Amino acid sequence: MIGFLKGKIRSIYPESSVVELDVGGIGYEVVLPVFIKDSLSERGISTGGEATFEIYYHSTERSPKPLLVGFLNKLEKKFFEKIIQVEGVGPLKAVSCLIFPVAVVSQAIENEDLTVLNQMPGIGARAAQKMIATLKGKLLEIISEVQSSQTESVSDIKVRDQALQILTGLGLKEPDAIIKMNEVFKSNPELSEDVEGIIREVFKENLG
Repeated sequence: MIGFLKGKIRSIYPESSVVELDVGGIGYEVVLPVFIKDSLSERGISTGGEATFEIYYHSTERSPKPLLVGFLNKLEKKFFEKIIQVEGVGPLKAVSCLIFPVAVVSQAIENEDLTVLNQMPGIGARAAQKMIATLKGKLLEIISEVQSSQTESVSDIKVRDQALQILTGLGLKEPDAIIKMNEVFKSNPELSEDVEGIIREVFKENLG
């Protein structure tokens, strides 16, 4: 079992959210949840840089090839282990759907905030309800530990909610608005606190 890996990032593959980590001359492919991958960029960690990942190791008889999922701290790993307890949310689905930090998703589950949960790729109304039914009341310790350090991230989600409300009020269907907002955040992360900027970018093509 692998608990953590420390080494130099040899390659980053954004399309698959995989990093290749050189640990003493051995290359490990580590899959990163979307919010972890984005955090690397925000911290200025790129190819050639040093990194340490807490590792969730997954292998079954049906899928014998080991899956190594990387996190920046033990709390994120602990949260991941709780999320994959939800029926229908395995490790690979959790990796792709976790676009928000731990504090944001945990708080959304506790608050039964379907607007936030439904913005996560692959999480529809039914999956969101399963998350709430399975985990509500079990994430209070995690929320307590990260709340102070993740205040900015929670603020970002409030901005998303405001932008979503405006976009749907302007005639966009909610699923389309969510997709367009995610595209804006991916290409313009600096707009995370700018409602007007988000709206402007979403309608940029139409206005052009």
